[in-house]
Parts: sequence; C-alpha cells; structure tokens
Amino acid sequence: MTVPTSNAGVVDARPSASSRTTPAGGARASPSVVAATVAGNALEFFDFTTYAFFAVYIGETFFPAHDALISVMLSVAVFGVGFITRPLGGLFIGAFADRAGRKPAMLLTIGLITVGTLGLAVTPSYERIGLAAPVIVILCRLIQGFALGGEVGPSSSYLIEIAPPGRRGLYGSWQLASQGVASLTAGIVGVALTLSLTREQMLAWGWRVPFVLGLALIPIAVFLRRHMPESLEHGAPGEAVQNPLAEIRNHIGPIFLSLMLILGTTISTYAAIYMTTYAITTLGLSAVVGMMATVVFGLSTWIGSLLGGWLSDRHGRKPVMLWSRVAIVVLTYPVFLLLVSYPSIGTLLLASVTLSSLTAIGGAPSLVAIPELFPAHVRALGLSVAYAFGVALFGGTAQLVITWLLRATENPAAPAFYVVPTSLITVLAILMMRETGKDRTLQH
Repeated sequence: MTVPTSNAGVVDARPSASSRTTPAGGARASPSVVAATVAGNALEFFDFTTYAFFAVYIGETFFPAHDALISVMLSVAVFGVGFITRPLGGLFIGAFADRAGRKPAMLLTIGLITVGTLGLAVTPSYERIGLAAPVIVILCRLIQGFALGGEVGPSSSYLIEIAPPGRRGLYGSWQLASQGVASLTAGIVGVALTLSLTREQMLAWGWRVPFVLGLALIPIAVFLRRHMPESLEHGAPGEAVQNPLAEIRNHIGPIFLSLMLILGTTISTYAAIYMTTYAITTLGLSAVVGMMATVVFGLSTWIGSLLGGWLSDRHGRKPVMLWSRVAIVVLTYPVFLLLVSYPSIGTLLLASVTLSSLTAIGGAPSLVAIPELFPAHVRALGLSVAYAFGVALFGGTAQLVITWLLRATENPAAPAFYVVPTSLITVLAILMMRETGKDRTLQH
C-alpha cells in the first residue's frame, strides 16, 4: 500500500510574480540561513537536556518539598506540562506558516521560545517570591510548548524548499542534527559545571548558567531569521490563499503514516536520552559517567543525522529509514542485555552510540520524507500536526513508560520492551509509504 499524493506543480527555482519566493538552493541557501532555520529546534533540545541534568536543583528552587523525591517529581512534571500545548502550536502555527509564509512563522516561534528560556533563567526562587515562582515557570513552559509544537513544521519545510536539487535529504537532516549539536553542547556544559562547582553553588546559581547561555544566542537567531528569504510559493498575484486547516482534512492518510513514523523515532530518541538516568538509577554508575551518555547521544545524533540525510539523497528515503529501523529492532535487546551484564562506562557508551546513531540515521530522512508527502499549501501544517501530536503523545510519556516497565517487570533490560514493538510499527509505516527521495521537484 502506498499513499498517493498529487504531483501538480513544483517549487519554482525563480522568484514568483509576488516576489515572495526564493530560488530553491543556490547562493541564498547559505550556512547562516540553515543555522537560523534550525535554531529554534536546537534551543528546544538544549533546554531539554539542561533541564534533565539539573532537575534536582530546579525542583529545590521552584518546588521545595519535605521529600526530595517529590520536589524532583514536581520539577519533571512541570517540564512535561509543555507537551500539553504542543498540538495546539502545531495546528495554529503550522497553518499560519502555510498561509502567511515560513519566515513569519519562524519569527513568531523564536519569540515565544524566548519567553520559556527567559522564565527559567531569571525567575526568582520560591523562597524569594513564594507561589508566584512556580506559576511563572508553568506559564513559561506552556508558552514554550506552544511555540515548539509549531517550530518543526515551518523550519523543516523551509529547509527542503531552499535545498539545491538532489540535496533535500542532506539539508533537511540538519533539523535533527541540530538536536544532536544542542544535546552535545548541553552535555559538555553540564559535566563542566558539575565538576567545577559545589552543590551549594549549583543550587544558588550554577544551574541557571546554561539557560543564560541559551538566552544569549536568541538575539543572533532572531537577527538571522529576520534576514532570511521566504520560500513559500503563493502562486499568481491575487490568487486566494487556501485555508490550511480545512484543506488538511484531505491528507489524513499521510498524517497517519507520519504519526507511525514519528512513533518509533520519538520513543527510541527518548530512550537514548534516558540513558543518563538509567545509568545512575538502574546500573548504579556515577553521575559523571551517566552524563557521558548524553554527550555521546549528542555526538551520535549529530553525525548520524547528516549521514542519514546524505544516504537518503543517494539511495532514497525508504531504504535508509527501513534498514536503520530494522537494525534497532534486532540490536536493542541484546545491547541492553550486554549493558546489564557488564555495567561500565564502555558498555554504556556502546549502548548509547548504537541506539542514538541508528535512530538518527533513520530519523533524519523521516523529517524530510514527511513534508515531501504534502503539497506546499499544507506542508508545514501536515508535519506540524504529525510531529506535535506524536511527540506530545509518545515523547511526553516515553520515560514514564520506561520507568514503569522497569519496575513492573523487574527486568533491567525492560526499555527494549518498549523500543522494539514501537519500532516494528514504524517499519510497517515505512513499507506503506511511497518513495519521495527520487522526486526531483516538490509538490506545489
């Protein structure tokens, strides 16, 4: 079974009559434009990794409790609140990007993301301003979740629309690669702070440092996005813009397949991120050793994503997605058994590299193939809806499910019990979808 999509029209390589489009690729597809495009997604993962590192300190700062575990749980729960508003952001910002353009949508999301980062970086502690502190943090997380729900659709669509012919996979892979760079950077900063500051210093101000660093990069991202060319082709002057929210109902098939693709990628990604917590709580390794798993995750995701995007331009999206996902199905349980039998920094890093690199190799082409399934006037919305709902449903609950499986089965290899079945669903989705990597032009 394949999902049919219309091939009417292409993304023109010339500026449109309305002067709203940019040449596909060429001089305008510069490194600074690519960096500006993926900045929002990178900041999300930088914040996510940093928050995971310092959840204990954040909990004590904003959610003090007599029981330290309750404090941490409240901290993690508030971070998860951001997943609630992602689907709304995917719907509204995705539709806005297809109606008004990619550039306005990405300027909107980077502005909203700033609010979330600023809230964590500068909000005074509970001890200083009382209940207002956790309320402000929760509101900031809701706003940031809304922004992030609508970030991936416009930015991924933009990357494949500005890519030179035959290089959409490589250009689009920077979306996932940027997550790897952000996680790697956050991991290095986290390890450095942990090794150089006392616990009292970390609690007083040290955990805020990474968020301030992220905040300092936002003006650069805004400046770069303001000077980006637009990539959305609206057609002839005076032509009515279609209603993306109404039109998307005609593309239920591709959206359903996209959700199935995102299911496996999201769960294996969050399982790889969970390795730091898993190493400390289940394997009994030190915190610094556990944090090294995050550093390796970032590096593997960065390199694996670019490799996957490059391979998908040469061999097609489906083969790269399929064989990397099949490898995850085959290798995940043995890797966890090895890690449980011989817990050490060596086996931990081996497990992290295996899971994160294979996920990235197949995940990067997925974020390219999904927008390629949709015509331009619903492209950003189609990916936004699938990604936002998929990450909210599966990413927001992945670590909770893994933790529950570990306790319910009393089997330390239990994370594989979640990764493998969901990966099989993604394998089925890959087999059902049509190949988009060989299309020389995008649907218009």
